[in-house]
Amino acid sequence: MAQYIFKTEKVTDRITRIYAVSSERMYLVEGNEKAALLDTGSGIGSIRPVIEQLTKKPLTVLLTHGHVDHAMGASEFPSDTVYINQEDAYIYKEHCTYEFRKHGICLIEKDGRVKGEVTEADFTPIVPVERYHDLKEGADFDLGGISIEAFACPGHTRGSLVFLMPEERMILLGDACNSFTFMFEDYSTSIEMYKKSLILLREKLKEKYDTVLASHGDGKSSPEIIDDNIRLCEKIMGGTSDRVPMEFRGYHGLIADKEAAPGRGNIVFNPEHIFGK
Repeated sequence: MAQYIFKTEKVTDRITRIYAVSSERMYLVEGNEKAALLDTGSGIGSIRPVIEQLTKKPLTVLLTHGHVDHAMGASEFPSDTVYINQEDAYIYKEHCTYEFRKHGICLIEKDGRVKGEVTEADFTPIVPVERYHDLKEGADFDLGGISIEAFACPGHTRGSLVFLMPEERMILLGDACNSFTFMFEDYSTSIEMYKKSLILLREKLKEKYDTVLASHGDGKSSPEIIDDNIRLCEKIMGGTSDRVPMEFRGYHGLIADKEAAPGRGNIVFNPEHIFGK
């Protein structure tokens, strides 16, 4: 079996960023009584021992959405401790197969953290998504001195969730809004609907956070990233955005802002799915 190293770093005294084998980032939130793991990576290599070294407190696993690079490591943990929006169940079922996960290995960073040939034995086992709890907006997890609140933001996927840690004045947007927000796949909403989701999310989170945690890259995003993507939605709908072609795993989309700065918002969209649902 290949060897994997999961780098960790403190964001605050209560929040630890964990760098997965691929480009995704996970976050461990530790309260006085309990802990929560926000996303679990692609499920390549074993993340559970890393978490057990970081905390001995009872753990809850919260998933932002059902994509392979966020949800597949969840199978290492007892299923009755894992929460996911079941609207993403059909995405999870497609992404959890060995064939799909193997296809995504090309995304692994070439920095020496992956050694040896990747085989099926390197992946965590598949657990049916129905075994996990359904997670919806309004759910609130009290960890003791710090809590996590869930907010819906359908767009990237229809079950995408955002997590607020009000005591830290931080949010984790997952892939619901990031510097390369994929909106071109068949299960994404239209740009019109995505804009409505972002406006509603912005209103609900108004004056509740100062810091945005990212699920990719260096883990940092601009506090204005939601505003960035709202403006880009308006440009896309108005026909004034950039339209730079991009291909990913056989899918094609258009990049809305060819000059977006690191950490600022951006959208990759399907020109045939701008209006409607």
